[in-house]
Amino acid sequence: MDPAPKNFNPTPFKYHEELELDIRDLNNLGVGVGRIGNWVVMVQMALPGERVSARIYKNHKNFSEADLVEVIKPSPDRIKPGCPIFGECGGCQYQHLKYSAQLEWKRKQVGDLMRRIGKIAFPVEPTHASTLQYGYRSKLTPHYEKPRGESMPIGFIKRGRRNALVDVPQCPIASESINRALPLEREKLLARARDLRRGGTLLLRDSDGGVCSNNKAIISQHIGGICYKFCAGEFFQNNPGILPELISYVIGEASGSGAARYLVDAYCGVGVFAIAAASRFERAMGVEISPKAVECARENAIKNNIKNCEFISGSAEAIFKDASVKFECGKTAVVIDPPRAGCDCAFIEQLCDFSPKRLVYVSCAPDTQARDIALLIKRGYTLKKLQPFDLFPQTRHIENVATLENSL
Repeated sequence: MDPAPKNFNPTPFKYHEELELDIRDLNNLGVGVGRIGNWVVMVQMALPGERVSARIYKNHKNFSEADLVEVIKPSPDRIKPGCPIFGECGGCQYQHLKYSAQLEWKRKQVGDLMRRIGKIAFPVEPTHASTLQYGYRSKLTPHYEKPRGESMPIGFIKRGRRNALVDVPQCPIASESINRALPLEREKLLARARDLRRGGTLLLRDSDGGVCSNNKAIISQHIGGICYKFCAGEFFQNNPGILPELISYVIGEASGSGAARYLVDAYCGVGVFAIAAASRFERAMGVEISPKAVECARENAIKNNIKNCEFISGSAEAIFKDASVKFECGKTAVVIDPPRAGCDCAFIEQLCDFSPKRLVYVSCAPDTQARDIALLIKRGYTLKKLQPFDLFPQTRHIENVATLENSL
């Protein structure tokens, strides 16, 4: 048995002790969950329904972590991964899981997070599938470190590590155009390796004009008949295949039965929801903290001949605090699409004080979304629908859309 690390806690299992156990669940990180008696053991790369042999590498206060040694009885949903370095690269978690099962586990995990974090028991709709299961990503950001000797991996963080990189010459979940451009970008970086003083990140962004590697370049993408300009290095959803369906769904939920006449798009970025939805409302307003994104949003409205949509620069909280929104609250719908950390408490308080008729909350982090929805429910909102979208096939990540109505 290998010597244990100095900080290894030997209770309840020895370092590298091997166990046989049944996997019953997946956690929200995509790790298999089993038990030895009442003790929880998290097993990397194991799937529910499997009997596995696992090797312990860490004991925590309430659970242990283990590597998969052998699948004794495989799950019927286990398949061959589509990438030769799956399991070594930490970018994907589900390539060994049948796609239909990925969708069902993501649906289940949304419900679990709502119950565990938000204390909300509510049915979750079947996960809306991505058109493409591979080759869907329109943005890839491989990392590199300062060269050490002859070694200079260009890729992503190794599974189970915080800093070490695995070399990724091709990425099956990236678009074909990105994979064609990646070898040349790698060659250019390796050619100047001796001059590098630190590590960094490459950008490959696939858009209407081809693959861009300049973070500051302004590029464009047609989505559902609308052309959006945005900065290549800033946020824009990176699965364009499913994006029209997500946008259409959000607009449909925001407009509801037609009772809402006005739309506020908080955290609007370059105006995707506000511009796409403008024809369904008398007036629409977007707010975004990034001045560069607001500039693009205004240009996008002009370019697409959208005349009933305005954009303001500032924090999402300020539009309610400073009474920038002049719409009648009972006839207003608000779309919320915050970063992974969720909404600021001050924003939720001011949003609830404004009291719009309908809320559509789009989130890439259902855990913080569950926390925020619980606060909204306490302030008088009723949860109407939970709809996951699979923007990130082969990974543990979930985009979830929640619809709420003012019940007061």
